[in-house]
Amino acid sequence: MKVSKLNGMSVITDDAFTLGEVNGTQASTVTWQITHLELALTKEATKELGFKKPVLGSVTVCLPVTAIKKVGDVITLNFSLKVFKSIKECQIE
Repeated sequence: MKVSKLNGMSVITDDAFTLGEVNGTQASTVTWQITHLELALTKEATKELGFKKPVLGSVTVCLPVTAIKKVGDVITLNFSLKVFKSIKECQIE
């Protein structure tokens, strides 16, 4: 799959909570593999996760690709919203 096809895809948890959309990727320059997705959170996810919504734009977090369960019409994660809240890698950028 082309990386560009990931941009704009919705990301949902395994308990069907929509977190947001992919708006970029991060890659390791050592292995040349994608390591993280940059995820622009929805208003609901921003509030649920306790972030303050900026006046313009959205909150972006870094999501490790190891959290991905399946890629189809949407990207489904292998954990719930509750678990997502505790992932230290998923921080504001």
